[in-house]
Amino acid sequence: MTRPNIVVIMADQLAPHFCGAYGHPTVKTPHIDALAARGMRFDAAYCNSPLCAPSRFAFMSGQLISRIAAYDNASEFRASVPTFAHYLKSLGYRTCLSGKMHFVGPDQKHGFQDRVTTDIYPADFAWTPDWEAPDERIDKWYHNMQTIKESGEAVATFQTDYDDEVEFAARRWLIDRGRDRAAGEEAPFCMVASFIHPHDPYVAKPEWWNLYSDADVPMPELTLTPEEQDPFSRRVMDGIEASYVPLTEEEIRRARRAYLANVSFFDSKVGAMVKALEDIGELDNTIVIVTADHGDMLGERGLWYKMNFFEHSARVPLIMAGPGVAKGCASNACSLLDLLPTFVDIAGGSDAIYGEPIDGRSLMPLARRETDPVDEAIGEYCAEMTPYPVFMIRRGPLKYIHCDPDPPQLYDLSKDPLEKVNRAGDPAYAELSAQFAEEVARRWNSESLRADVISTQRSRRALHSAMEAGAGEAWDYNPPRDATQEYVRNHMDWTVAATRYRYPPLKETKE
Repeated sequence: MTRPNIVVIMADQLAPHFCGAYGHPTVKTPHIDALAARGMRFDAAYCNSPLCAPSRFAFMSGQLISRIAAYDNASEFRASVPTFAHYLKSLGYRTCLSGKMHFVGPDQKHGFQDRVTTDIYPADFAWTPDWEAPDERIDKWYHNMQTIKESGEAVATFQTDYDDEVEFAARRWLIDRGRDRAAGEEAPFCMVASFIHPHDPYVAKPEWWNLYSDADVPMPELTLTPEEQDPFSRRVMDGIEASYVPLTEEEIRRARRAYLANVSFFDSKVGAMVKALEDIGELDNTIVIVTADHGDMLGERGLWYKMNFFEHSARVPLIMAGPGVAKGCASNACSLLDLLPTFVDIAGGSDAIYGEPIDGRSLMPLARRETDPVDEAIGEYCAEMTPYPVFMIRRGPLKYIHCDPDPPQLYDLSKDPLEKVNRAGDPAYAELSAQFAEEVARRWNSESLRADVISTQRSRRALHSAMEAGAGEAWDYNPPRDATQEYVRNHMDWTVAATRYRYPPLKETKE
């Protein structure tokens, strides 16, 4: 039996609420919608940490961030942690990363055979937060309201430059797999094409901005003042300046319009990847997955960006289409760390391949519309704007959020999708709330985890100071390139080169 290829198309900071396939009334996402129409849409998929690097390291490793010490955007992703790229390569897959994965540390491939672009963010310890000063606002690299005030349109940004490069490199790599097929190579492949949009800054190219009018932009459904926030949300609100830098309705609408425009821009990249698979004749033998590393509050609850476990921040789109995947919707809660065992399942591997324990399960039973007894997602946040770890358990319709210094939060999403009412103090939910509290105490040692977070922060800040002074070499990834072997060179027969590059190849004709 032919094992299917796997192509993951990842957005950055895309909440499912802003996709047509998930019911947004005006956003234009035809390519994502088309995949959902022929495949499985997961309606309760979550990131495991609502911040870029930790979320991606959980995705790559199939492990919770507390297990691999992937606490924040400057945590090293250790080379000793096995990833799905390692496992798929062991199972005979050709693997490639095009785009962002926010790897921190000297290992910038983590099992990918090919990495065809650099990353968009630094690979060192510069972005280390300080839990010993949790209330101090970070200035140089941290979010603030100026990002929203400057939203709008531009011919080019560093983000559009990057995503255009990611698309080009990913498409070229896929075309090369078509050339390999034509030459007799039959190994399946796994490619991750990871884009930066619709991540802030909320600035869109004119052609995408002009897809929308102000009338197409729904405003936030629930807005809370700083005084109405729970303590953790208030810390985040202070940290991003949202509690004391006012925004006008026009500024909020402009940011949301640019975000929708950039969702459509990302959707065009999804279309480009699907077209490349069609061009090489591999679409029918490829499982295509669209997802994101986390969502974006985009003004909901008075919050922006991510860094919390409310639905717009913690939920992600997850759509699968391809051979063996049924049409439909899956309501079970799941998360990004479930994708590693899913990929191993697709590739024909078993649990025996794992070098370390994993925290997820294969989603292929759900993708086939089979019964899955697991209806759960676990989240951990150990980054900026909190002095203690924040934990989330989503099980069935209930979501429980815990942070040691804060009151617990319990939401019943079946009755309260906007999470307006904290049920933790509701007598009708007292037994459930107590059970969740006991489970948190059993699962995590918050004090011990906090001590480890602070210890790693101290060491990383010391190492960053030394690296800034010239110790060691930069870890930013430089894709290898040897121009002497590209296109047509003097040591080549140009007709041979032309034949190798032409795809599809010319059919031989009989004299």
